[in-house]
Amino acid sequence: MGQLEVIFKAYDIRGRVDNGELDEDAAERIGYGFAKYVGRQTVAVARDCRASSPGLSDAFIRGVHRAGSAVVDLGEAATDVVYYYSGNRGIPGAMITASHNPANYNGIKLCGPGAVPISAESGLKEIATTAAEIDLETGLADGKVSTLDPTPGYVDHMLSVVDSERIRQLVVAVDGGNGMAGVAVPDIFDRLDADLRGLYLEPDGTFPNHPANPIDPANLVDLIEFMRTSGADVGVAFDGDADRAFFIDDRFEPISGSTTTAIIADWFLRREPGATIVHNLICSRAVPELILAAGGRPIRTRVGHSFIKAVMAESGAVFGGEHSGHYYFRDNYYADSGALAMLVLLQVISEAGVPLSQLRLPYEPYASSGEINLIVGDRESASEVVAGKYADEQIDLLDGLTVRWPDRWFNLRPSNTESLLRLNVEAPDSEAVAALVAEVKAVVEG
Repeated sequence: MGQLEVIFKAYDIRGRVDNGELDEDAAERIGYGFAKYVGRQTVAVARDCRASSPGLSDAFIRGVHRAGSAVVDLGEAATDVVYYYSGNRGIPGAMITASHNPANYNGIKLCGPGAVPISAESGLKEIATTAAEIDLETGLADGKVSTLDPTPGYVDHMLSVVDSERIRQLVVAVDGGNGMAGVAVPDIFDRLDADLRGLYLEPDGTFPNHPANPIDPANLVDLIEFMRTSGADVGVAFDGDADRAFFIDDRFEPISGSTTTAIIADWFLRREPGATIVHNLICSRAVPELILAAGGRPIRTRVGHSFIKAVMAESGAVFGGEHSGHYYFRDNYYADSGALAMLVLLQVISEAGVPLSQLRLPYEPYASSGEINLIVGDRESASEVVAGKYADEQIDLLDGLTVRWPDRWFNLRPSNTESLLRLNVEAPDSEAVAALVAEVKAVVEG
């Protein structure tokens, strides 16, 4: 299998496994620890198309068997398929994937029964402790594996959340990035009047055309060119495990996760007046302003799956959005789904009767920087210096450092896995954004 760099993910919680390598022994240990943690229930397991994924999946399943649990093998599938199956059947799930990361990475996403998130605060530490204690030299426990194609049930579920008959004959260009979107997205379009124009839908874990990371504008170039030649009304780009989706309008301009969050939030509030909508703290201030104006209740959270899903479950929120392209739905077991976000947006466009380039305008009153990565040697010290610089301003520490003024704000957060600080800036216009970005960067670099 060869040496692998690893991201071990239980939702958004990242850490190093086995000194930076995720080998099959480590995957077996994690499977054992996970099965013990969830109480020896049947575990649903799926994997992405990376070359290392089948071996890691088999090893993870061996670990589940060591704990005396059975397995439902869902085969190659998108991460939101695992969430669907876990939510629908009330069993825990595991997805072997490194999401948007390069081909030589791999990792594991875990969820409890009902697609409940598992984080450092809710199980990951216990799983790691149990995983470290097992003796792999002991004999294997017997275990049952049943195989299942979850796609038909998944497609039925996705279409139950929207009114698919209201989606008109839009031309939709979809870039699967050679990831897992290609497994089920064509089946979804088979049930719609909309016309699918597919690009890189064939799963290929070498990602031969471009990295399956659509948050990087460089990875949208092929889709934009494909839209020009195919006459598409809207473009959709999925990441490697297809739980995130990014959108491009009919004028070939990408739409931020904040704008998408605002558009979908407004759609839900027209159907459920007064509903609660969750957004993370790096979303545009336009998001909570829109929610309030529409009569809804906005709740601001930290960045990440586990935080957003927990708040949604506690508050009964109908929808949640992240600037990074994750969108969560109450009617999808509070889990995120790129495919479901696509379906809702297609229905919004169809009902509005105007192109997406026009539809988006009221939801974008501010300019933003997007996420900027700053390389630093000591993230904590650099953050303290920035906090000291703006000590007289309005500050909160919900997730990293957020500094606000009446007309602008920035957030500076440490990366979970790299020696980076991630900077997001918003202001009334692009000139003000550039000035604040330069100011904060100068403080960090100084």
